Amino acid sequence: MAIEAWLMDDTNEDPRLPHRRNPNQPVSMDQLAELGVLYWKLNPNDYGNDEELTKIREARGYNYTDLLDLCPEKVENYEEKLKNFYTEHIHQDEEIRYCLEGSGYFDVRDREDRWSRILIKAGDLIILPAGIYHRFTLDTSNYVKLMRLFKGEPVWTPYNRPQEDHPARKEYIKALTEKIGMPLAAH
Repeated sequence: MAIEAWLMDDTNEDPRLPHRRNPNQPVSMDQLAELGVLYWKLNPNDYGNDEELTKIREARGYNYTDLLDLCPEKVENYEEKLKNFYTEHIHQDEEIRYCLEGSGYFDVRDREDRWSRILIKAGDLIILPAGIYHRFTLDTSNYVKLMRLFKGEPVWTPYNRPQEDHPARKEYIKALTEKIGMPLAAH
């Protein structure tokens, strides 16, 4: 089963709510792929021995991983951390997250600068391209266990919007404009 995504409404209610428009406006895997978002469905119960995960890591050069439990009981300054994750930003590298337990939302900007909300659940591996405006929050369950994957030493530096002159943003816009370098085969 593919990941579920939709265009968000414009309300300022609790970010942990689904924020579906009425009527709901689904966003397809192909639409996400056109933005450079990649997705795989894997087995979260055997991630240590998952051959598909090993293939993805080798093919994309992800040689470092760590695990992150996000919940009020395990994260100091939980509400402040969530607020920081939910601030719109880009990264100079891909953001790779594999959901092992729980659930949450990645929001990405589409070509019209609208928010598309992506629900991630156990087994979902998602890759956001460098330079895409995005943010993250948990849903109302307030729990997710994520594997973070990196090329080389982990770097997680957010560059808050606006970042139109950042090299990663410029490269991302160029790729969208030229429709090159955005593989569709992941999902």
